[in-house]
Amino acid sequence: MKKIFAAIFFFISVISCSEEKIQPSIDKTNVQGEIPSNESWNSKIIFTDEGKIKAVLFTDHLKMYDMQKITLLDGVKINFYNKDQKNTSWLTSLRGKVDDVTKNMFAFDSVVAKNDSGTVLKTSELMWRQNDQRILTDKFVTITSPKEIIHGFGFESDQHLNNYVIYNVTYSSSLTKKKK
Repeated sequence: MKKIFAAIFFFISVISCSEEKIQPSIDKTNVQGEIPSNESWNSKIIFTDEGKIKAVLFTDHLKMYDMQKITLLDGVKINFYNKDQKNTSWLTSLRGKVDDVTKNMFAFDSVVAKNDSGTVLKTSELMWRQNDQRILTDKFVTITSPKEIIHGFGFESDQHLNNYVIYNVTYSSSLTKKKK
């Protein structure tokens, strides 16, 4: 009887040792080994100045890193408001980052900004500077408005996309409506 139990124990040991080990998935997006101090999903953050809404940030996933003083964002949408608290422009991107010291926001991957006048900006990377509420990039941009299409490198504008400059224009075309 002892030989049968020993044989069964040996057989089970051999089978359990030969099975493939499953590795757990590891989130490698941590900032220099730091674990996020806070995480949030499907978040809404309201930015105000003297009680007036300036912007509303929506994000699918938010990770705050206290030591690095940054916040990483996945699935970003920002609504910007004018002095009358009317939503006048929008920005979306796949990823983002907020410098928690300066409060500057960086948008990455498929960045699209639109305003209520029909102007659309597309680029790969954009920064919103908090102190003067301007957006800028040194990357390739495409601006499409009801009057024109412009491609180029380097861009700066107010956050409502009303007054913008493209520094190195590579293509420009006027859009005019044909009279009937």
